[in-house]
Amino acid sequence: MKWLKRFFDFYLDASIHVALAVFAMLKVSCLILNIPMDHNLSYFLFFGTIVGYNFVKYGVEAKKYLLVANSYHKNIQLFSFVAFFVAIYHFWFLNYDAWRCIGVLVLLTAMYAIPFLPKARNLRSLGGFKIVVVAIVWAGATVHLPVLANSGDLTWDVWVEAIQRFLFVLVLMVPFEIRDLKYDEPDLRTLPQLIGFIRTKMIGTLGAFLFFWLLFLKDHISNLDALSKGFGLFMLGLLMLFTQRRQTAYFSSFWVEALPIFWWIFLGLFAFWI
Repeated sequence: MKWLKRFFDFYLDASIHVALAVFAMLKVSCLILNIPMDHNLSYFLFFGTIVGYNFVKYGVEAKKYLLVANSYHKNIQLFSFVAFFVAIYHFWFLNYDAWRCIGVLVLLTAMYAIPFLPKARNLRSLGGFKIVVVAIVWAGATVHLPVLANSGDLTWDVWVEAIQRFLFVLVLMVPFEIRDLKYDEPDLRTLPQLIGFIRTKMIGTLGAFLFFWLLFLKDHISNLDALSKGFGLFMLGLLMLFTQRRQTAYFSSFWVEALPIFWWIFLGLFAFWI
């Protein structure tokens, strides 16, 4: 069974799982906003996420995860190069508005990893601001981008959906922030470092409820949308309940990142039956 564990670890370490989570959020947006799925965008976002996350993890944060230039990580590097060319191929079939949005998201991702301020290594070094950047990129990629790729307008409801997605991702980041307490440098000033474990979970719980109640700011609320946010609140509530200081090996890296996938499956099944 060692080969199965090696395959599973590669699935996680090569960012395939997180890419599938982003892909799932894209599908959720198309269901909620009732827009057609652009398959070129789907493939671009899936493979582009693999490239972006592997760049951040292995190009910048290798020391944190005690990574070395061995054959295993060279395989991940090769896989990332293949993903890059697949993403570029599908990029050319997107429209100009999508290109502009992608440009902004790529810039934010680069600033997250590459030093650009005299007194800060990168956006990640700006304490709690790092999770805000991640949430903005995820919200833009999975809400604004599919709308623009379909030549749609960024209406009031789309902006509300983007803010909800931003909050959803912020809450998803809480277990990672708590897990990384034992890795993060003391001067990084992450949220758990500043306010403690319990208060961080309380803020995450508040964010989950705000994620749900923003639904009522929309001009048009479908049954699917209401069910979507209710199920999202349920998942985030369970997440805050089960998040602990000491986490199992795959709690954050697999189960937390799997929540968007469960969300998509749940909505897809409901949309199929109605």
